[in-house]
Amino acid sequence: MARALRSTSWIVLGYGGAQAIRLASNLILTRLLFPEAFGLMALIQVVIVGLTLFSDVGIGPSIAQSKRGDDRDFLNTAWTIQAIRGGCLWLAACALSWPVAVFYGESSLLVYLPIAALSLVIAGFNPTRIETAHRHLQMGRLTLLDLASQVIGIIVMIIGAVIYQSVAALVVGGVVGALAKLALTHAFLPGPGNQFRWERPAVQELVHFGKWIFLSTMFWFFASQGDKAILGKFLSLEGLGIYNIGYFLASFPLMLGQNVTARVMIPIYREAGGGDQPKLRRMRYGLSGGLLALLAVMALAGPWLVSVLYDPRYLQSGAILVMLSLALMPQVIGMTYDQAALAAGDSRRFFISSASRASLQIGMLLAGVIYAGLPGALIGLGVAMLLSHLVLIWLARAHGVWDARHDLTFALLGVGLGALAVWLHWDRVLGLSATV
Repeated sequence: MARALRSTSWIVLGYGGAQAIRLASNLILTRLLFPEAFGLMALIQVVIVGLTLFSDVGIGPSIAQSKRGDDRDFLNTAWTIQAIRGGCLWLAACALSWPVAVFYGESSLLVYLPIAALSLVIAGFNPTRIETAHRHLQMGRLTLLDLASQVIGIIVMIIGAVIYQSVAALVVGGVVGALAKLALTHAFLPGPGNQFRWERPAVQELVHFGKWIFLSTMFWFFASQGDKAILGKFLSLEGLGIYNIGYFLASFPLMLGQNVTARVMIPIYREAGGGDQPKLRRMRYGLSGGLLALLAVMALAGPWLVSVLYDPRYLQSGAILVMLSLALMPQVIGMTYDQAALAAGDSRRFFISSASRASLQIGMLLAGVIYAGLPGALIGLGVAMLLSHLVLIWLARAHGVWDARHDLTFALLGVGLGALAVWLHWDRVLGLSATV
């Protein structure tokens, strides 16, 4: 538990620092570039993240939970699979650039998408020492290296935006950031390097565990990027760029929680052997309470925050921030449960939970945007989060980690805070569909 708390502190520090750096760069870039640039970059990210998730075989979770997670042959085989996958993803991005450009009516995607996808090739060669650090909850140095690589990429973005005033600055900066992470982790993470290896038992174990992860991450794409993929067809590039600013702020607590749970909860569940220990329960309450408090701040202060940080072109992001923060509250309440399935090697139930959440999210969001525009899409997203929590309860009960009192406590708190936020910003929320 002490290692878990130290690692959580590093993850919170690292993610908080990364988001602070992103926010600072975002404030600079929104003044140097135009809203359409962020809309176009959102479409590029949809494809890049989609390719990544549609091909994820769960190498990270496999290393975290496997008894062979420190074995050199196992790690080198995992690295080999990862490197081959990176090259295949770049070829897939090149092949998809034309149909994606036609679907969204943006010819510039033909040029920018293959360039942005070079980051996938680069990431394929990241050392497995990264996953080893996660496995043993040794997050300090890795966190600092992640922050350093992000700073390098953002500096390139800002310089490029000053010189070229083009979305190319964002694309090239992302590739440079990936190169910086590769170089820094190879140079400064302790441990032996990787080499190409293909050990059949390791491949079989990775494939057996990863087949359900592969299917889960396919659905996770729809859960994490489906909103932008759908709204990119219904909104203008300017409207999508404004939405993306609101999403960037609202998703901060969610992404922080996902980083903590993905890196810390598997080792905790693996070593603790259950979810009802007092220390683990306190950690769950602390994490849920902290994340819900952050979302409440975003919901209550969203319009004011956007007006202070951004110029008038982005003001409507404030109402989007309010609605997104409320929609995401159910997800943070159950965030600590699903990793129990992965810790137990039960990737099948993890897949069912991910697939259910993604299907509900896409269905509700699509129905909402068709019948009521952007406000309807955001309401549909919130309804989907509520319904998918029922599936998460089923998963948690199967592994003996469900805490009904925890869920009820934070559900009531979320309802109260949400009602207050809607009452405060009702006029802005009503005007959303007319302006975006």
